[in-house]
Amino acid sequence: MGFNPEPPYRHGTVSKTAVVLANLGTPDAPTAAAVRVYLKEFLSDPRIVEIPRLIWWIILNGIILPFRSRQSAEKYASIWTDEGSPLKIHTERQAALLQQSLTARGHDVRVVYAMRYGNPGLPSVLDQLKAEGCDRLLVLPAYPQYSGTTTASIFDTVFTHYTRVRNTPELRLIKHYHDHEGYIEVLAATVRAHWEQHGRPDKLVMSFHGVPKRTLLLGDPYHCECYKTARLLAGKLGLSKDDYLVTFQSRFGKAEWLQPYTAPTLEKLAAEGVGRVDVVCPGFTSDCLETLEEISMEARADFLAAGGSAFHYIPCLNENPQWIEAMSAVVEQHLGGWPTASLSSVQEARKADAEIGRQWALTFGAEN
Repeated sequence: MGFNPEPPYRHGTVSKTAVVLANLGTPDAPTAAAVRVYLKEFLSDPRIVEIPRLIWWIILNGIILPFRSRQSAEKYASIWTDEGSPLKIHTERQAALLQQSLTARGHDVRVVYAMRYGNPGLPSVLDQLKAEGCDRLLVLPAYPQYSGTTTASIFDTVFTHYTRVRNTPELRLIKHYHDHEGYIEVLAATVRAHWEQHGRPDKLVMSFHGVPKRTLLLGDPYHCECYKTARLLAGKLGLSKDDYLVTFQSRFGKAEWLQPYTAPTLEKLAAEGVGRVDVVCPGFTSDCLETLEEISMEARADFLAAGGSAFHYIPCLNENPQWIEAMSAVVEQHLGGWPTASLSSVQEARKADAEIGRQWALTFGAEN
């Protein structure tokens, strides 16, 4: 296989630390051609589709890509902005704000973002960081709840990339933060702020991205972590079991996925006389196709058509300052022990130490 070419190692090189905020990804444009490229990379990942490769190759290239690319492109076009893909915009902004927050906390680290599928691709970002001299690397997936279909795929990409690198960096990978106090608190604050402005619903629906049921039976903790997030969020909001529901969206294919499914559940609620529902998506930290089109557009239309009177979508955390601080706390926890103190913070610490020494000398009469 061989190794990628690298510059000669130089003794005395100062090691740098980097944080990579890794998200799922997005097409480069809302066109059938761009979506086809994106979907091919996404659906070729064996973490996503666990079907024998030859059989799946025929299905993917002969059936799915020729027909689904155009349909998906229309969906992307409905949410695309002048700046581009919402998911990419939010992820890029989050990385920039996370950089500012960590710097303010006294950490001299480089923060970048990368996509598992699409651009900027994770391998190219890792190469960029190596070229910059980053020898300590912390990977922060944008997924609060761990799943083999998401977080593990990011880990796979990182590990595979470094099998061709001779001088690998020191690596730390954040598996999950589904029950982190800061994450739960900002979710609750987001819901409360919406309710303060619009009043409370008859039912709060917490919709998480779905995965095949067999992943749960084979040991994936995602289902349990989603329910723990929901339970903690409900507790922060003071909700009873009758006040909210947990559902799973974005089902693909004919196999059974985690239930209850979001869309049929919303239609059933409307048919049962539930007038207003609010939907929040705690598994997504950035608004994207699955929240803006699937929930705020499609699910809304389905609920109202089934007889519901009001549908509210509560946006993702996006650039919420409280979320940036919560992310910083998660990162700071995993940076523990690495020499990330900035020069200014070191200088401030030295000043503080000197002042303590001076006060000690004054107290014990050691100063002239």
